[in-house]
Amino acid sequence: MNSSHSRSYIPALKYHVLTRYYDHVVSLTTREKRFKSLLVKQVSPRGGQQVLDVGCGTGTLTEMLAQSEPATIITGLDADLNALKQAEAKLAIFGKRVTLEQGFAQELPFETGSFDVVVSSLFFHHLERRQKLEALKEIRRVLKPEGQLLIADWGKPTSIFQRSLFLIVQCLDGFSTTQDSVKGVLPSIIEEAGFTNIENTECIPTPLGTIRLFQAKAGTI
Repeated sequence: MNSSHSRSYIPALKYHVLTRYYDHVVSLTTREKRFKSLLVKQVSPRGGQQVLDVGCGTGTLTEMLAQSEPATIITGLDADLNALKQAEAKLAIFGKRVTLEQGFAQELPFETGSFDVVVSSLFFHHLERRQKLEALKEIRRVLKPEGQLLIADWGKPTSIFQRSLFLIVQCLDGFSTTQDSVKGVLPSIIEEAGFTNIENTECIPTPLGTIRLFQAKAGTI
């Protein structure tokens, strides 16, 4: 697991001391199994593919991807060393075909055109608008031409009730970063970063708000 320490970030559940409880909280409050299973199905990993999990956190989605196709090569990236240590414990059974990197989505430590698929789960709502765009441009850079981007994250609420539930997330993760989720502007930022064929493929009400799944194509640079 390589390290990088050039930027700040919001830890899982806002405070480092709570990171150990992250898996349990997410499992209980976000219908995690449902939306991550849908995400893996949309990725549809194939043997020999290079897949990058941006903001992999404690590695739950990374693990599900690795389990779904034993010949897929997967890299997980996150800034939070504490979360990566939890991920490392989960993913050790997969050996060298799953690797973890400590780093930031705005400065991906990978060569241009390295990955067939980039996936991200509950990560982008941690970023300010400018950071979202920077991260998406970097993701587009490291994707191969016509490579696939798939994102699951908090999105525009489906009702006033869902909007009120999401206030809990905003109190934890910050109003300035999560306001884009309320407004539903992530697809427009994805487009601004140069992606094409952008679709909102799923909309999942949860006890903390609305999770939306997005997919897009990298096109050519």
